[in-house]
Amino acid sequence: MRMDKDICKVMFNEVELNGACKRLGEQITKDYEGKDLLIVGILNGAIVFVTDLMRQIDRQINIDFMSVSSSSGNIHVAKDLNSDIAGRNVLIVEDILDTGNTLHQLTAMLKERNPASLKVCVLLDKPARREQEIYADYVGYTIPDAFVV
Repeated sequence: MRMDKDICKVMFNEVELNGACKRLGEQITKDYEGKDLLIVGILNGAIVFVTDLMRQIDRQINIDFMSVSSSSGNIHVAKDLNSDIAGRNVLIVEDILDTGNTLHQLTAMLKERNPASLKVCVLLDKPARREQEIYADYVGYTIPDAFVV
């Protein structure tokens, strides 16, 4: 990770991103040993991260996608899950955890569907911008409040 202080941006190269996916995939593989796992990718931003991460998880997984946004404290679901998550181990995969508004509402909504477990994995975490009390269980990199390249 390289920080360009003149423009206030954080830059990652391919090796760093692949390393984060490998590290996260190994931890997820270990944590879900002997368990069924449903990965829920958040469209559109997380699609590349989801595919790279899935390649590093050494176990049988299922995948589904959601497209969500939030405004004025309300969540808008443009595409809901095709799968019933009741009794399943669910891992939400998102590219960036920023203010936390959308993920906070999304996790609350999904908890109402009675999953066996619900965790969050993000490639990038920007805690300086957090407006909601939400934390990722798996984090690729924690970054400052900067533009990401």
